[in-house]
Amino acid sequence: MKLIVGLGNPGSKYNGSRHNVGFDVVDRLASKVACGEPAKSKFDSVIVETQQNGEKILFMKPQTFMNRSGHAVKQALTFFKTDPVDALLVIVDDIHLPCGSLRLRNEGSAGGHNGLHDITNHIGNGNWARLRIGVDEPGNIPQASYVLGRFTPEQQEYMEPAIEAAVASSITWIESGAEAAMNQFNQKRETAQPNEDN
Repeated sequence: MKLIVGLGNPGSKYNGSRHNVGFDVVDRLASKVACGEPAKSKFDSVIVETQQNGEKILFMKPQTFMNRSGHAVKQALTFFKTDPVDALLVIVDDIHLPCGSLRLRNEGSAGGHNGLHDITNHIGNGNWARLRIGVDEPGNIPQASYVLGRFTPEQQEYMEPAIEAAVASSITWIESGAEAAMNQFNQKRETAQPNEDN
């Protein structure tokens, strides 16, 4: 099976925030890959399940808030008796990448991201794929306020194609593995500047 997890915070007040980019990608991904499949509540998450070429695919949005995401992910992996090395892809925002950049890695550290840190703690290692989507550095804005804020109009122009590319990258990861997805979709914008306002 494959487990694709988008990280974010539950509740309408967080919709469209920088920290909820993972939710946005998983919503669009599920609508493409699992069109018509109903969303369910399971593993302290909203999930959509489908089958592709005989393989179960699970799209997950943990509802435990960002810094407790690992509990939901661990529940799903334990239930399906699945090794995260080949089965898990986590999609997150990243303030250390220019807005609209994508970086998929097959393993790595949390890089200061609370959601990734909590998943690592619950699983016990970082040997699983993560797709980071750049949202720019906060600049003079406090980090918590920045990631919970919404994209500027200029940033939004970069985010729409980035979300589409993240969806395509995730589909390639499902069908052909991490190496193929990295080779085709890893991209970085070099021109982004730190933000001074929201």
